[in-house]
Amino acid sequence: MHGLLLAQVEHAEAAAQVPGGVTVFFALLLALMIAALAFEEKLHARKSIIVGLFAGVCLISETIIANVLDLRLVPFGAITLPNGHHVELPVYIPAIDWGVITIILGASLFVEVTSRSGVFTWLAVKLTKQSGGDPWKLLMAYGALTVLFSAVLNNVTAMIIIGSLTTVSLNKLKRPELLLGFLLVEGLLTNVGGLLTLISSVPNIIVGKTAGISFVKFFVVAAPYVLVTTIATLFMAKWKFKISGLNTEEERQSARELVSGFDENENIPSEKFFWVSVAVLVAFIACLAGQSALPWNLDKLGMGFIALLFAGIMLLFYRNEVDKFYAAMDWDLLAFFAGLFVVINVMEQAQVLAVIGKGIAAMLQLQADIAAALLLVSSAVASSVTDNIPLAAMLAKILQADPQVLATEPDPSASRYWWCVIFGANLGGNITPIGSASTVVAMTIILRQKLSLSFIGFVKVAVPFAAMQIVLAVLYVLIVV
Repeated sequence: MHGLLLAQVEHAEAAAQVPGGVTVFFALLLALMIAALAFEEKLHARKSIIVGLFAGVCLISETIIANVLDLRLVPFGAITLPNGHHVELPVYIPAIDWGVITIILGASLFVEVTSRSGVFTWLAVKLTKQSGGDPWKLLMAYGALTVLFSAVLNNVTAMIIIGSLTTVSLNKLKRPELLLGFLLVEGLLTNVGGLLTLISSVPNIIVGKTAGISFVKFFVVAAPYVLVTTIATLFMAKWKFKISGLNTEEERQSARELVSGFDENENIPSEKFFWVSVAVLVAFIACLAGQSALPWNLDKLGMGFIALLFAGIMLLFYRNEVDKFYAAMDWDLLAFFAGLFVVINVMEQAQVLAVIGKGIAAMLQLQADIAAALLLVSSAVASSVTDNIPLAAMLAKILQADPQVLATEPDPSASRYWWCVIFGANLGGNITPIGSASTVVAMTIILRQKLSLSFIGFVKVAVPFAAMQIVLAVLYVLIVV
């Protein structure tokens, strides 16, 4: 899918210049949509309705403006297949990142069905018992697991699985008041874990490929930052959400007695189905982690196909009652993402992203350290309100064409500017609940658990974490990279 987005960026570069007034108009629409999402509760409307309305307004406005001004703002009308056939499609179909949609659909179904086997409850209870009932130890365990899963899986799948485990653990400990803090921190850590390897996120792949950064070099550079930031995030969460450890022997003894009564096997309806689910879960994780290395060009099918395939395998065990699992799906979340992708696509064609890119290109003319810091921060701010995939692709092209970047080091891949884009594009997703797919999923789980957290509430809580992570990234890039 990122190849399609790269093609969009190339098309935008070749397209006729869009009048400034048109760009300002669509930028205002984007700002209005963000404001509407911020006041979602006061509007008494679901996220999918708000974004869907703005997607429709954007498409209608784009079509009318393109017709009146004789502009080709809408680049899609047909898709050319490898065999040369042309398939006519409505313009909004290719605008949607179906890879993300299928990952959410497949992973959600897979987790929903697999949970029937008791495997997630078993793992959650095991982790809870290992922590001795200490909330701080449990947060550290789930934090580390979130980063690991985000590095080898995709952020959405990681958040869905970890969110399910966390809910079980804290309900078992009778500590529901800690659930909001746990889920929020896990959502933020998915984007930190997404920095660990070259294949952990699409922006990593785009920028890494353009810069010529190898898998090993990417890991060596990113790993120290991910380790330090994960620890800092967990300690900040401990203070922010008052997640304290068990300090006295009496507290520890009471917690041990509580967890000793937990039976990880009590929710396993069938031992055979349990072990089948464990095997399928391991295969699912292995296929996602090694998706890029699958033989016979199977890697071209993408992670979304893998998620749907394994969901289908698990649904075979409940083939007579699949409607129950379909009813449990969060269709509002899928509709929200579909509408959001359409809006972002229109913003790209209206040159809203290009304006951001021009401003960032101008920054590169400043003194090197200042330019690097501003590039990272501005990339983060931009990715907090728009899709970080086309943003990363556009910035990578700007850097590739800038002689200042290529002349910074004998090895072009060593330039700190590449890392500014990588860190900014990933960490910006922690600023707002629509900044990344994983934070949207985290918010969805939070609201599903009847916890009160609005758009503004998320921003108020998350911004200090995001600011700390971005400051650490700036210092790391300036001092270490």
